Amino acid sequence: MIAIFDYGAGNLQSVKNTLDAIGASYELTRDSAGLRRASKIILPGVGHFGQMMRALDDLGVRETLIERIRAGVPFLGICLGLQALFTLSEEAPEARGLGIFEGAVARFQGRERIPHMGWNQVQPRRATRLLRGAGDTPFLYFAHSYYCPVVPATAATCDYIVPYTAILEHENVAGVQFHPEKSGAIGQTIVRNFIEC
Repeated sequence: MIAIFDYGAGNLQSVKNTLDAIGASYELTRDSAGLRRASKIILPGVGHFGQMMRALDDLGVRETLIERIRAGVPFLGICLGLQALFTLSEEAPEARGLGIFEGAVARFQGRERIPHMGWNQVQPRRATRLLRGAGDTPFLYFAHSYYCPVVPATAATCDYIVPYTAILEHENVAGVQFHPEKSGAIGQTIVRNFIEC
């Protein structure tokens, strides 16, 4: 069973629409029992890092998420769901991330428009399952003011003010800073690649 985790503020309808379009069955879940039943987990994310992490704690699922990820369950974090995998974020320095990857999520600084909003190109750093059949350097839809550092698990970057992680892939864990659910046919291909991995 594919579980879409509903923490109360994710972009659920668009994610559901994408899964419906590619014919994938799924369940929405808001508790540890649903996460433990899941064969794959999707954590969509929009909003504020601190609010998301507090919501995960209030729902009592932080440790279950970490446990399931470390047990090898395929996981896809979208936008804020990717950022949650890191240790902390400048958006809410008091809030702890899931800590699956070391590093801090930072805010863009510079003369360019913030948030980074719209279509931008990703640059693969190595072979990545998520981009299979999506083209060499596809354009995808971004909407964010904070970005993840480039780390060994970074599979593709995007360059906006600074290069940052656009796709993270390590073993069973994947994360994307862009919104595949708002990226048309290429976004659907990326979600399908996650489901079929």
